[in-house]
Amino acid sequence: KTHKVYLLDQRNHGQSPHSDDFNYKLLTEDLHEFVQDQGVKNPVILGHSLGGKTAMNFAVRYPEEIDKLIVVDIVPKAYPIHHEHILKGLKYLPLDRLTSRTEAESILQQYVPDASERQFLLKNLSRKSGGGFEWKINVKAIDEHIEELGVGMQYPGSFAKPTLFILGSRSHYFEARDEKEIKKIFIHAQLTTLDTGHWVQAEKPAEFAKTVLDFIDPKG
Repeated sequence: KTHKVYLLDQRNHGQSPHSDDFNYKLLTEDLHEFVQDQGVKNPVILGHSLGGKTAMNFAVRYPEEIDKLIVVDIVPKAYPIHHEHILKGLKYLPLDRLTSRTEAESILQQYVPDASERQFLLKNLSRKSGGGFEWKINVKAIDEHIEELGVGMQYPGSFAKPTLFILGSRSHYFEARDEKEIKKIFIHAQLTTLDTGHWVQAEKPAEFAKTVLDFIDPKG
C-alpha cells in the first residue's frame, strides 16, 4: 500500500535466465544493473539467505545507491557446504518420467525429510507442455558452483546506513559471536530475532512483514 516493490529472481532461479557462471560478484552486478535499468533511487534492499548475501555485497560495493538494508537469516561469513543432500535429491528425480508432484515429493522425501523444506523446493518444479517436468532453477550450475556460494563477503569496506538483520531463533545460520563481525561491516546494524527456523518469512509472515515495515518507516 505504501511502497513500490520489485521482486527479483536471481540468475539461475525462477524466471530469470540460466547461466553457467554463478558467484556473488556476478549476482551483485546483476542487482546493480537492475537498479540502474529501472531508475530506482535510494531503494531499501531486502534479501534472504543467498539473496541476503547478495544484498550485503551490494550495500558494501554501492553504498551510495541504497537507502536501507534488510538481511534475513544470513551473516557476512563463510559457511561450510551443507546442501549436498538437497542437491543429490534434486539431481536424482527422474524429471522426464515423473507423472505428478506427489510422486516427486515421495522420491525427494528420501533426501529431504523436512516437509516444509521439501514443499519449498518443489515450488521450483514446473510441468512441461510435452509431458514430464523440469526445474526452474539451474540445478547443474548451482551444483557446480556450490562452494562459491558458501564464501564470505566479496568486497572490502563497510556500510554505515540503517541496516536490519532478521534472524530465526531456531536457525543455525547465526551464532552469538557473529554479531561482532556484523557490526564491524554494517556499522549501524540492528539485530532482531523471530521464533522460526531458516525460512523466517514463510514461517511467521505477519510478524516478518511488521518487522520489515516498522524498520522501513518507524513513524508508521
